[in-house]
Parts: sequence; C-alpha cells; structure tokens
Amino acid sequence: MQRVAEPAPEESGPGWLDPDTGLGRAARALADAVSGLLGGTDDADGDRAGGAAPEGRRSTAGLLRDVVGAVASAAASTAGSAATSAATSAGRRQDTAAAGDDDSRGPGTVLGELLAAAAPRLPIRDAARIRAAHPGRSDEEIADALTTRAARMTAAVGAATGGLSAAHWFAPPSLVALPLELGAETLLTAAVEVVLLGELHELYGRPAAGSDRERAAAYLASWTSQRAVEGGARQGMGTVLGTAGFRALRRRLSRRLARNLGSAAPLLVGAALGGRGNLKATETLARRVRSDLRRRDA
Repeated sequence: MQRVAEPAPEESGPGWLDPDTGLGRAARALADAVSGLLGGTDDADGDRAGGAAPEGRRSTAGLLRDVVGAVASAAASTAGSAATSAATSAGRRQDTAAAGDDDSRGPGTVLGELLAAAAPRLPIRDAARIRAAHPGRSDEEIADALTTRAARMTAAVGAATGGLSAAHWFAPPSLVALPLELGAETLLTAAVEVVLLGELHELYGRPAAGSDRERAAAYLASWTSQRAVEGGARQGMGTVLGTAGFRALRRRLSRRLARNLGSAAPLLVGAALGGRGNLKATETLARRVRSDLRRRDA
C-alpha cells in the first residue's frame, strides 16, 4: 500500500511472509503484475475497453503469464521449504489439523499464502490521491469509475485466461498448465478486488486503522468476508492468518478457483465465460461493500 502511516509495532507473522523467501519473491511478482494491470495508480486509461494495453504497457496476457510463473514458484517454494518453515508456521498448521481440516496444503492454501504476502505491496491509494485522479467528480462518480475500472480489468484477466486455455486445446500435452493458469487468474482477480475495496474504504472516509500492513490485512479480510471493514480496530496479519481467518481466506479462494473453471472451456468459449463471470463477480462485490460503507456513513 502506498501511503505514509504512523509507526506501529511490527507484527512478526508467519515465516513465509518474509520477502526474501521464494514465496516473498513470488508475492512481489504478483503485486507488480497488479500494478501493471491497473497502470500503477493512473486512471487515465480506466475507460479503455477489454483490457487493451496502451502503448508502453504490457498486455493482460503477458501479466497473467508472470503470475502463472509466480504461482508455480510459490507452489515449489512451499513444497520445498515445509521442513525449514516448521518453526514459524507449525502453530497455525497444527491448529488447523486439530480442527479437522485435512486440506492444509491444498491449492487454496498456496494461493492464500501468496495473496496474503502480496497484500501489503498492492497499490492502494488514499482518498486525496484518488480524488486528484478524478478532478471535478463527486465521490459517488469516482466510486463508479473505480468499480468500472476494476470490473473491466478482472474481465480482461478472465478473457486472457480463456484465450490461453483455447491454445492448449490445440496442443493437448500443454493442458497440464491449466491448473496454474486458473490459479493465476484467481489470484490476479482477487488482488485487483482487494485494491478496489481498499480504495472504496479510503474514498468513503472509512479507512482501516493502523500501519500499512495492518490496513492491508483489514482489506484482505474485507475481501474474504465480502463485506466492509468493521469499526476502527486494528487488524494485524496475525488475526487474518490465524486458524479461522486463514481457513476462511483459503475457502474463499477455493470457491473462486472453482468458479473460474469456465475459463478452461475449449475454443474461445472460455474467454467469454471467464470475462463475463469475473465482471459480474467484481460488480456484485463492489455493490455489497459500497452499501455497507454508505449505511455506516449515515
């Protein structure tokens, strides 16, 4: 997140949040892809249709391929470092196992760890910077523009995933890459929506409290619950990534991953299904959270 916050005690968090780990490097790649997809924090191209890349900016498909690489790297890192990370992550995983959840290393876990590690790096602007990018518009008009931009970007990601999957159907051996591409689509759309939710909270005068990392954790929790942040209490990564919080994040990502299976349909059907599905999901999420924020503002 790109704003200056008051100093706050650092929360240690799980060892896999360390930026020098393989997962940390993969998280940087994800955050960089989100910044590239949204054009950094520039809204000048917010009304550009279909995710077409302006001159000098990488295409959605190219950024998606970067995230595919990040997902592959994160999966390899978490598989290879399970023993060495036991000292910092055993507590959470043992609690999860004790609760009867035997999918602790499934796809949802890898995606959840990667999204959580990337969250503090996402380009979420404060209200002043958002309004400066939309001179002459009311806050409701700006919120509409933010929603439209995010929905079009997630639709472009879904369409790009469908386009990649269409190519695989003509070369069946390459179909083994589909799970990685669906995971990348899930992560990229989720990260764009976390940015959207963070900026809506800022715009409506309901920013999460605390340091950059605490605010990122709160907006990630907001995405997980699909609701606005509750109250002004600080919410650290320890809360979001505790047993119940991380299980909820993992399940939300797993459901989103399952819903994205339409992108894998043959020919260009997947592109249409993926684009339309992501567009609708992002718009629905924005409506729900904006309703929460307006109600609390009344």
